[in-house]
Amino acid sequence: MTTPVSIVVPCYNSDGSLALLVQRLEDVFHQEGREFEIILVEDGSQDSTWSVIQRLARSRSNIRGFKMLRNYGQHNALLCGIRNARFDVLVTMDDDLQNRPEDVPRLLAKLEEGYDVVYGIPKKQEHGLLRNLASTLTKVTLQGVMGAETARNVSAFRALRASLRPAFADYRSPLVSIDVLLTWGTRRFAMLPTNNDPRTIGKSNYTIGKLFVHAMNMMTGFSTLPLRFASFIGFALAFFGVGVLAWVLGRYFLQGSSVQGFPFLASIIAIFGGAQLCTLGIIGEYLARIHLRTMERPCYTVDQTTGQD
Repeated sequence: MTTPVSIVVPCYNSDGSLALLVQRLEDVFHQEGREFEIILVEDGSQDSTWSVIQRLARSRSNIRGFKMLRNYGQHNALLCGIRNARFDVLVTMDDDLQNRPEDVPRLLAKLEEGYDVVYGIPKKQEHGLLRNLASTLTKVTLQGVMGAETARNVSAFRALRASLRPAFADYRSPLVSIDVLLTWGTRRFAMLPTNNDPRTIGKSNYTIGKLFVHAMNMMTGFSTLPLRFASFIGFALAFFGVGVLAWVLGRYFLQGSSVQGFPFLASIIAIFGGAQLCTLGIIGEYLARIHLRTMERPCYTVDQTTGQD
């Protein structure tokens, strides 16, 4: 008997694509003969996405919808859906039809080989150069945070086991990275090349700036790498300062004259001053994260629900 599956879809300004996405998912799972549910999490859309979700939930018994009080972000919406999923296997995917529902059985088959998380990786990126560069930076950052080579191959299209949820059941912070949270429960990751369809309905909500901000949030919210980098800068410049001092003293004792010139002195001061400001900025980012945690802001707040209780 095949394992039932919960499909979690964060939705933002996707009123034009949801009905087609649900229909294609139904065709796939009916062909597989597998029980499934679809969880649609509306994340503060500006269009009629919630009305579409309500209509779909009224016409189908296996669809549930959650409406966020405001826009919290894709990963926050995913966390809501993952926590409310009923079945032991989950699939997460985007709402724009770029992740092909027909590839879901392949992810599930790979998951059954003994992995806990399987990512569907596009064979070819359909974005521009700057967008691809920002996405690559985010994945490199995630690799440093997760400490696994698989982190370079993460995507929003993934299959995972619900048994991982207890690892982050008590997590409360407005800064959420599902991929980092999954590493709290497992190291058994895998990836599978998939075909990514071009987006034909709506436009992408992930800008280059948002990707860079997401990378920064991951670095300072889930890792101590920036602090180690600041320590490295401090030690390196301290050794550099000792070297400069040795040069100045050596010149004085060997040649009887000191190093002349204001530009040299100003350059040294600028180097050390910049390093100090850089280090203080990194420490400030961590203090800001601590401040956010002490306020106990929730990851998300559900405003309305639709579908079966």
